Amino acid sequence: MNSGASSINAIITEDCDGMRLDRALAVLMPDMSRERLKSLILEGKVTREQRPVAAPSHKVSEGEHYAITVPPPAEAEAVPQDIPLNIAYEDEHLIVVDKPAGLVVHPAAGNPDGTLVNALLHHCRGQLSGIGGVARPGIVHRIDKDTSGLLVVAKTDKAHEGLASQFSAHSIDRRYFAIVSGRPSPARGTVNAWMGRSSHDRKKMAVQHEGRGKHAITHYDVKELLYDAALVECRLETGRTHQVRVHMAHIGHALVGDPVYGRPRKPHRPILEKLGFKRQALHAARLGFIHPVNSRTMTFESEIPADMQELLRHLRV
Repeated sequence: MNSGASSINAIITEDCDGMRLDRALAVLMPDMSRERLKSLILEGKVTREQRPVAAPSHKVSEGEHYAITVPPPAEAEAVPQDIPLNIAYEDEHLIVVDKPAGLVVHPAAGNPDGTLVNALLHHCRGQLSGIGGVARPGIVHRIDKDTSGLLVVAKTDKAHEGLASQFSAHSIDRRYFAIVSGRPSPARGTVNAWMGRSSHDRKKMAVQHEGRGKHAITHYDVKELLYDAALVECRLETGRTHQVRVHMAHIGHALVGDPVYGRPRKPHRPILEKLGFKRQALHAARLGFIHPVNSRTMTFESEIPADMQELLRHLRV
């Protein structure tokens, strides 16, 4: 056995008789995802009678003994950094963070460090069981650098798989507060428009013809009328990149301060300049999901941050 690796023995039970090996092991070892177990099988780390079982699709029989060698999680490529975090909730499986505007979620070209992932690697040292065999936080969704608010991150492989399946099924309750230019009419409605990369600027997203890109649905509800603007709650039925920003711009009500999808209206320019407000006025205010391990209903809410509160104060009629 490799240094630092752990060995787990599994005996096939009656209810797993005839199953695929990867599926049976996922039933018997609920703390590990089926994808992780499949990888271990393909790496030759699952044996029966001291011989590797090479195929995840191998059919198992009741009473068979299997030995699984689990290597210690590899170190993440990102560097842990002591960056302050506002933690809304945390347990051994997941963590809910209230992200400030200006913090990038994941390292990428142009932002190699100083990100939420770097902060989480420092905060969660020794707590990460390994997502796909790597000791890293499991990012299952993102919010833009200059959007504030709530997001959930997995600390274990099983939590990552469970949360990802909920996002894929669009069962996550995600609600944003946005300050938009103009006053939407009707005051409540749904934007049902496909989205994909802009053909004119690959850094931007754009509404596409049906069948191109990805299907995207945003439900909006005006909460307060403002000075040539409105405070709107947007509920995401899907979660596409820049979805709220693109959809609201598509119906003629770009987010106030959005440097990519909108231009400041004349009445708003002196207010934005006075406040030094240089981001899209968007806040992830509500996040609800089913806990992927204990099945509890989890709901979190975050107050509109100070910079948006100040912008609202100046825009109130």
